[in-house]
Amino acid sequence: MSEETIFDKIVAGEIPARTVHETDTTLAFLDANPLAPGHTLVIPKDGYERVRDLPPSLSADLFAAVHELTPRIEDAVDADATTIGINDGPAAGQEVPHVHVHIVPRFEGDGGGPIHGIAGSPPDIADEELDDIAASIRND
Repeated sequence: MSEETIFDKIVAGEIPARTVHETDTTLAFLDANPLAPGHTLVIPKDGYERVRDLPPSLSADLFAAVHELTPRIEDAVDADATTIGINDGPAAGQEVPHVHVHIVPRFEGDGGGPIHGIAGSPPDIADEELDDIAASIRND
């Protein structure tokens, strides 16, 4: 765990938030700088910096909250769809070093694009390299 973040202060009640869901282990609140109406952040109450740091049970709790909230958020703002994302580490654009899931309602014609648009130009990766990457992920 890292030093105290704004999310830790929200969990502690030191900073107000528009809370929409809370369990013993998770908290969800409207983003203070929303990308769309209903943009919600779901966080573990304990301050883990990266997804890889989360204990499996806490990861399950976090995604159970995302699963429950997504249709509720869509219904609340009459969204056509939702983009769900995590910026996992500074190189990915993570601004607060505390795991958080963005639930961003999407609307026809909102000007947003697919998640593939966030990484710039796609790399040209040879089949052999893809095979090597897959084997490394599988721990072959």
